[in-house]
Amino acid sequence: MAIKNAFYAQSGGVTAVINASACGVIETARKHPDQIGKVYAGRNGIIGALREELIDTTEESDDAIRALMHTPGGAFGSCRYKMKNLTENRREYERLVEVFRAHDIGYFFYNGGGDSQDTAFKVSQISEKMGYPITCIGVPKTVDNDLPFTDCCPGFGSVAKYVATSTMEASLDIKSMCESSTKVFILEVMGRHAGWIAASGGMAGKGRGEPPHIILFPEIPFDREAFLARVEQSVKDCGYCVVVASEGAQYEDGRFVADAGGKDAFGHTQLGGVAPSLANMVKQALGYKFHWAVADYLQRSARHIASAVDVEHAYTVGQKAVEMALAGKQAVMPIIVREQSSPYRWHIGEAPLSDVANQEKKMPIHFITDDGFGITEDCREYLQPLIEGEAFPPFENGIPKVAELKHVMAEKKLKTPFEV
Repeated sequence: MAIKNAFYAQSGGVTAVINASACGVIETARKHPDQIGKVYAGRNGIIGALREELIDTTEESDDAIRALMHTPGGAFGSCRYKMKNLTENRREYERLVEVFRAHDIGYFFYNGGGDSQDTAFKVSQISEKMGYPITCIGVPKTVDNDLPFTDCCPGFGSVAKYVATSTMEASLDIKSMCESSTKVFILEVMGRHAGWIAASGGMAGKGRGEPPHIILFPEIPFDREAFLARVEQSVKDCGYCVVVASEGAQYEDGRFVADAGGKDAFGHTQLGGVAPSLANMVKQALGYKFHWAVADYLQRSARHIASAVDVEHAYTVGQKAVEMALAGKQAVMPIIVREQSSPYRWHIGEAPLSDVANQEKKMPIHFITDDGFGITEDCREYLQPLIEGEAFPPFENGIPKVAELKHVMAEKKLKTPFEV
């Protein structure tokens, strides 16, 4: 079998552990020099392939690649660039195949969410038609935990651990001050259409009356009067109220509570902040002193408190993606299959990219309490193993150490530049 090079790219919003998947891909490829030559990484994701900006990872030492295991962000750069349908812009896909052909790339590992898996699937199709078949394997990633088939998504467990911890710690702050100061605290977390991250805030407390007192899910229509009534009751019963709100909280008619009136690069509604919107409701209706916070990028980059299980998941899907490619698999994605929750046992399965693409897995209704404001025991059982274990990075002078990469670029071979 002829030796072919490989191309790896990171896509969309990064996570605390996406680089662990990169490590899994590169380290595993290095173990098979008889089948895989160089591993190129796209500079800024798929844009790097279109522009023929390829980072030659063979120039990185084994230690530098291993350090990806404890480095947040996207080590090679990511992007929010959704490739159009084949019928709308066939040229983009043809350009990818041209670049891959020029650099003798026979393997494509795309590390991202549903849009990315769709792209990988389309590349597998068009490359075959162009007479230069490329083995395309998806590598799952998304903090939103909304990819279908896989039990969970690498990146989610660490966000869940961060949000649960932050909710608990902030709640202790509010509880200690509520008699004469802030009575309502609202934490806004990511999750446009699926409430998995918001649900993880519920792991902060178990007993009746323990915070968070309210969780707002995209799956449950927001009812302003019911929300305010619960806030008021929590303050009367507990002295304070802690709210964890998904950025995607929406009314019965589908309007986002935080609709800012614009669109992002993927055509999604631009959200302007559900926390301040909710805080204004509380102030106007109840007059309580409040504070709010937006977890924003902090929740997805907090490698210092990553879940050990999540790190293992992320590395393993990268490793298995390469092994699947070398085993002759095509257009599939490694998935995490849960065998049991306690003690936690899992293994890697696979799902066809054609089925994974552009689908969202939302919270099951039985994971949400009947009142719509909390999580059930079934949900706790699901979440608990995903936030287990600590995988602290090495520290130097009080600050976490991260990978230091050279980012040596491969020489361009195509004469025609490509604008994106």
